Amino acid sequence: MPQDTELEDDVKAALARDTRLEHDQAIAVFARAGVVTLRGTVESFVQRHAAVEDAHGVAGVEAVYDELNLRPFPHDPHDDEIRGAALQLLIRDTRVPETAIDVEVADRWVTLKGEVRHQHESDAAFEDVAQLEGVGGITNAIKVVTVPRMA
Repeated sequence: MPQDTELEDDVKAALARDTRLEHDQAIAVFARAGVVTLRGTVESFVQRHAAVEDAHGVAGVEAVYDELNLRPFPHDPHDDEIRGAALQLLIRDTRVPETAIDVEVADRWVTLKGEVRHQHESDAAFEDVAQLEGVGGITNAIKVVTVPRMA
């Protein structure tokens, strides 16, 4: 297992390589015994998700604590605006069953609920909502329920 400072350097290098992160230097990295903590400020949920994903991808990282903050938006959307925009995206996306997923939003944190038949439908819903401005985080509570085929 790499030493803590080596692991920190490896994570910082991974963040620097990621084109989704405009200001990777705004993210502080702390490592201890394979556990990495990310602190600082990012522009969007997509960047937050990318930073955590990058850290998980570094050899020797066993866990990642996400303590990243989101930069305030010029127009910080209300929860009901985020919910409406999320529902509209889900309705328009042909990869997602029209009425299978509901959206709850509390303090910019989105929870996706419902049932779908395939994992790719759940993944598509997550991708749709992740791109919305103002989203602080997402809990994907969509259940994938497969129905056995009749013989």
